[in-house]
Amino acid sequence: MIMKKRALVSVSDKSGIVEFCKGLVENGFEIISTGGTAKVLKEAGLKVIGISEITGFPECLDGRVKTLHPNVHAGLLAMRSNPEHMAQLEKLNINTIDIVCVNLYPFKATLAKGADFATCIENIDIGGPTMIRAAAKNYQDVAVIVDPKDYGKVLEELKNGGVTLETKKYLQYKVFAHTAVYDSLISNYLAAQLGITFPDQITFAYEKAQDMRYGENPQQQAVFYNEEFIRKGSLSSAKQLWGKELSYNNINDANGALELLKEYGSTPAVVACKHANPCGVGTGETIYEAYMRAYNSDPVSVFGGILAINGTVDAETATEINKIFIEIVMAPDYTAEALEILEGKKNIRLLKIEDISARREASAFDMKKVYGGLLVQQYDESLIRGEDMDLFKNKATVEEITTASGKKRKSYGLGVVTDRAPTADEIEALLFNWKVVKHTKSNAIVIGKAGRTTGIGMGQTNRIWAAQQAIAHAGAEAKGSVMASDAFFPFPDCVEECVKAGITAIIQPGGSIQDEASVNACNAAGIAMVFVGDRHFKH
Repeated sequence: MIMKKRALVSVSDKSGIVEFCKGLVENGFEIISTGGTAKVLKEAGLKVIGISEITGFPECLDGRVKTLHPNVHAGLLAMRSNPEHMAQLEKLNINTIDIVCVNLYPFKATLAKGADFATCIENIDIGGPTMIRAAAKNYQDVAVIVDPKDYGKVLEELKNGGVTLETKKYLQYKVFAHTAVYDSLISNYLAAQLGITFPDQITFAYEKAQDMRYGENPQQQAVFYNEEFIRKGSLSSAKQLWGKELSYNNINDANGALELLKEYGSTPAVVACKHANPCGVGTGETIYEAYMRAYNSDPVSVFGGILAINGTVDAETATEINKIFIEIVMAPDYTAEALEILEGKKNIRLLKIEDISARREASAFDMKKVYGGLLVQQYDESLIRGEDMDLFKNKATVEEITTASGKKRKSYGLGVVTDRAPTADEIEALLFNWKVVKHTKSNAIVIGKAGRTTGIGMGQTNRIWAAQQAIAHAGAEAKGSVMASDAFFPFPDCVEECVKAGITAIIQPGGSIQDEASVNACNAAGIAMVFVGDRHFKH
């Protein structure tokens, strides 16, 4: 039996397939094909062997069974260097298959369209993965192509004598990477259908978005990968309008700014960020007013920082931004005049994120890689315990409890824990700054007024240092500000700093065994304090 050079072609993505198959024919290959692919090739004038001619069996079950047959898989898996394998093929009258060109049913595209469960299941490919995995296992004898970008390389090597072993190994790798991603999409979809949040085994699919010049530091290589499905309001959905490519640090810092910006919804807001921490936040009646409040929060730290803006950037705002060096501006849109002004700075990057205020999807995970493992958690989507705004007006319950040592202490519920309740203006300021401290690295203290921060202390190993840092940054602006703490006060020392600075109200989770000491210190100074329950550590 004389073995003929044969290629099996069955693709969902038909881009470039006619040209590729014409190149295969020119290199002496017969084309075997199925269904829709065979139709396209025949219409282009190519001679095609139908899969049923190879299997001797009709396609059946609405096309579910086409290539699952020994005449196909023996032709793929027979090792040409094994005499017994080749003798068996001759005895069974099975021809080898030397090239496989297959890409899989569009499961990802089907999900993206919001298809129902039955349609999604019907778009799970069975024969395709089986064929390409079989061909990849026998890589030394079979070249298997799953990516149209590789058509040119394969044809070029065929013209020069044959596909090299090095290329076959590369194509083998691409097969198993492709099927791993495909199966990951399916398993995660099915887990979501069952309401399984944290499965015993988990995989995630990502696509390379860009190579970075370097990572956090010049000696580190880095790459940015997008999730398989582009998330609304994320950096993966951004369109860059101006400036050089984003760096590793740019992306990390910009993400921190975006997460905080989403807390303000449709209220005009500007977040200035440095090293993934906010350095100034402002809201207002207009984007210009919000920007000026954010800038004036810390005009020193904002230099070289990142701006996240949830409204259209106009010429007035752009003019102010251009007075200092800003690395990145992110906004849903820019006026033509604003773009012209901002593009006057060579080193600024301008990103357009149309849905910048979109909340995170419920299926999204917050992940952190550690050496040897992966930490996975839900995103911190709460603001205060139960989102009960009456906490700012209602008195907290107080219970006297006896400790294991026999001492008595007061335990406080949620709500106003001091003699004085916060005023309406203080409540507005407390809520505004509580949103900021939620997105500031711990230990974190944020002080500010309604619509703007005045001082931020972050990333300290001691809470009193974070308080002192925030107050020092605020300077004279500390007087009349309120304070937000991402976790409870272990001692009354932070309150004592508030008294010296002229801070009038405090918001914190509560829950320390020393709460009573902090409450007493507030009462002595006439400071209002509210316990809201939910802690917001961020590491």
